[in-house]
This record gives sequence, C-alpha cells and structure tokens, in this order.
Amino acid sequence: MLAEDETPPFEIENPDGAAALVLVCDHARNTIPCSLRDLGLDSTVLGEHVALDNGCEMLARRLMYLLDGALILARYSRLVIDLNRHLADPASILSCSDRSIIPGNQNLSAEQRLCRAEEVFVPYHNAVAAQVERVRVIHGVPVLIALHSFTPELAGEPRPWEIGVLWTDDQRMSLPLLRSLRNDPNLCVGDNQPYDAREHVGYTIETHGGANGFPHVLIEVRQDLIETEAGIMIWADLLAEHLMPILADDELYHRWDCD
Repeated sequence: MLAEDETPPFEIENPDGAAALVLVCDHARNTIPCSLRDLGLDSTVLGEHVALDNGCEMLARRLMYLLDGALILARYSRLVIDLNRHLADPASILSCSDRSIIPGNQNLSAEQRLCRAEEVFVPYHNAVAAQVERVRVIHGVPVLIALHSFTPELAGEPRPWEIGVLWTDDQRMSLPLLRSLRNDPNLCVGDNQPYDAREHVGYTIETHGGANGFPHVLIEVRQDLIETEAGIMIWADLLAEHLMPILADDELYHRWDCD
C-alpha cells in the first residue's frame, strides 16, 4: 500500500526528553497513502474531524516542549485505519463517519484490511511500545498521555465540555487531573466525556499504559478552542499548568496492579 517514497506511519520527536513521559497523538494528520486515492473524498471532508483531530498536532508539540517529554505522532488519517481502536473493532476502518460516506472503505477484503494493519497500525504501535520501553529503561516507570480533540457537536448534538479526561481502570492520572481542572470555575470538564475510554476508545493508553501497569490518561480538547495558534498556546499552557504538579509527584511512578 505504501510506496517507498511515502512518509512512514509515525514520527518521533524529542525521544530523549528529560521527563519520564511519552505523549502520543493517534489522529494527528489527514494524510492518505497515494495508492488509496484520497479514499474517494474531496479536500473539504479530509479537512474535517472525520479524518483527523484538528488542532491536536500543534497542541501535542507545544505540550511536548513545555513538559519535555517524548512525542509520537501518527502520520496517516484515522480513515485509513484508526490507531486508537482494536483491530477487531468494527470501527477500526469506517465505511461511514458522522454521516460522511467513505468510498474507499467500502467492501474491503480481509487482505486489504490486513495490509492497512501491517503497514500502518502495527508499525505505529511498535514505535509507541519501543519509546515507552526506552523511557522505562532510563527512568523506571513511564507516564503515557494520549492527546485528542473532539468536534463541538456530533450528529446534531452539542457537546458542552471544553476538555475531557478519559480513563479506564487506573485513575492515578485522571483523578488528580479532574480535581485540578474542576477547581477552575470557568472550565466545563468531562469525566470520561465526550467518550468513555472503557468502551473501545482507549486502545492506545490501555495497551501501552494500563496493560503494563504504567500511569496513563487520555485528554480530549474541544476543537473550536484550538483552531488557531493563539488558542493552541492557551490550552497547551493550561494543560501544562495542571499536569506539572501531578507529574512531579514521586508516588505516581510505580506499577499499578488492578488485582
């Protein structure tokens, strides 16, 4: 599927950051491999939330700088294959997303699905696993933070939250972050909103964080708040302000056993 001269499915920035931290951005870009011919979509659809998490790449880069952690960015659109879904999930490759039909995802064969998994999904997650292990060797226990953004409304339903904190079982990161954010009366904060990470949308943090007993959290920021560079800077600074005290707590850095 990928030509030799096409971009790899991931990009790693600041791999030797001083913090015991790995940031990931699963839906950073809307790039489609040339062989898939834009999946039959026009540039308007490819610029919308169905194809990428708008504003999230710049937010992740700014937060990487502020927290001095490593950052792994996905280079292909979520419409090629969703890196934050299990391969067995029906939503792994969508034929329709938020009322947009995806022509290039219709009636895919098992071989076509496998090709996308082998060339995009597996290399990306191998890179995340390798970076998490790299940080573990250096620092002992790494922290994993996944960054996403969400549309202000979905299927005609408004979403009032400005930021969402998503978690699965281990709440060492989510609980103090929720408490800290909710101390700001000007913020509308979602607890496992607008999605619930326990319901198939926390694959990356659970696979590379939860399954290893490492502290982790998924953060969602509403897209209209980070559609400009100024907005991105404001929200990156705000997130860093709330995350720094949590990351400075030595009690965070141990393996968690849910049993």
